[in-house]
Amino acid sequence: MQRTRLNTLIDLAGDRLEELFRNPWRRFALDVISLLVGFFMGSAIVTTAGQAAQWDVFAAAMLFVVTELISRFVYTSQRNRQPGTPFRRSLLLDVLNLFKVGLTYSLFLEAFKLGS
Repeated sequence: MQRTRLNTLIDLAGDRLEELFRNPWRRFALDVISLLVGFFMGSAIVTTAGQAAQWDVFAAAMLFVVTELISRFVYTSQRNRQPGTPFRRSLLLDVLNLFKVGLTYSLFLEAFKLGS
């Protein structure tokens, strides 16, 4: 890819974010926020789609596709690393994976609420 000013700016912003969240407490706070946002999004999507009673199947299919795409993106990037190098997951992959976990957990919780 060409080194344009936009590419340089985006790379620099990503490096600064990685440096900012290298602190374990900041990274932990971002992870918890990502988990809670995923939980909120799952709960909001299920309640909104369930209220209309017409979008249930479509919303479930879209949530399934989103979670599977996130899983594929996160876990295939782990496999493509160089052998012998220490493993460190990037900030974006960590945030996406915890968003997916929060989303899935909220769906299980909503299912248990509906089953009781």
